[in-house]
Amino acid sequence: MDKSISENGETASDGSIRGYDSLHQLLSANLKPELYQEVSRLLLGSNCGRSLEQIVLPDSAKALSSKHAFDLQAVSFSADEEQMRKPRVVRVGLIQNSVALPTTAPFSDQKRGIFEKLKPMIDAAGVTGVNILCLQEAWTMPFAFCTREKKWCEFAEPIDGESTKFLQELAKKYNMVIVSPILERDMDHGEVLWNTAVIIGNNGNIIGKHRKNHIPRVGDFNESTYYMEGDTGHPVFETVFGKIAVNICYGRHHPLNWLAFGLNGAEIVFNPSATVGELSEPMWPIEARNAAIANSYFVGSINRVGTEVFPNAFTSGDGKPQHNDFGHFYGSSYFSAPDASCTPSLSRCRDGLLISDMDLNLCRQYKDKWGFRMTARYEVYADLLDKYVQPEFKPQVVSDPMLHKNSS
Repeated sequence: MDKSISENGETASDGSIRGYDSLHQLLSANLKPELYQEVSRLLLGSNCGRSLEQIVLPDSAKALSSKHAFDLQAVSFSADEEQMRKPRVVRVGLIQNSVALPTTAPFSDQKRGIFEKLKPMIDAAGVTGVNILCLQEAWTMPFAFCTREKKWCEFAEPIDGESTKFLQELAKKYNMVIVSPILERDMDHGEVLWNTAVIIGNNGNIIGKHRKNHIPRVGDFNESTYYMEGDTGHPVFETVFGKIAVNICYGRHHPLNWLAFGLNGAEIVFNPSATVGELSEPMWPIEARNAAIANSYFVGSINRVGTEVFPNAFTSGDGKPQHNDFGHFYGSSYFSAPDASCTPSLSRCRDGLLISDMDLNLCRQYKDKWGFRMTARYEVYADLLDKYVQPEFKPQVVSDPMLHKNSS
């Protein structure tokens, strides 16, 4: 189990930070208001020169949050007013959750339990008018890819399978685009598995899919036992609400992956993930925010919650004793904007729905301000990469001639 800040300086076994849901909750509770405001400015940045504004949500959404005990937060990103374009405000949501039943329960019960758990959270997104909603990586199942046991393949389903049908009805009901990351079974190509995001349109139609580009082989993340690198490139899906893309989990560690979605015109990139504190938490608040800045788009980062214990112990060739869990999935889902501002994160230990209004005009405004596209040297990078992938590549290193003279 991940040891997240207790008496020995680590966090509690429930994933909280000394009883607080998140870093921002801890700071808010322990700093004077004027000091907290200044600390928040430094941590979260400013959106168009001011703090992010809270969104007033309907009582029906608050009631669902209270009844089903999930974290509910909502903030707004604005953009400068333009003379030639109207604001392009879209309401976007992220859902993080723990599994509903122990991993020893029958698989059908586990899957049905997750559906039942997410239904009120999706309803809350719907009644608040969310236009685009993204779920976490492999949301229909426990993240069993640490075990290397093949029985978990039973959770895989085709693109138009059970989970898609479940979400299609909700997408139509709420006029909402839903990004659904699942374990896909490709029925047309030998029933092989993929880590895939299905894009469901606001009319309940399937717009398309994207398969995870980068597969981790680090620590307990032995995912290539189940699926390999995706074959769908870097697609951007044009929806009635904006152009979106999905950079699944481990792809966030690859700057060129982020870049490719930006080059294809993405305005919002989702990063549905499943990652644990010991491995990645120091990187979590940094990578997606950097990507939003560098590529002038919004990013929605989602991570699951809780500790999933599996019946059979496993090891990962790293010298550590055998164990039955990945560690604590630390949630902390958040949004980042092109102007370097970001939202406070959701809970580190509870299910949650994060909602944000974002004016997509901000994307072009920050392309104009910083000129990253204009000043990039893509032809130079392309030339280097073209050489790098050749077997005869030699790094461009200029050595001090005195180094060789002294060594002789």
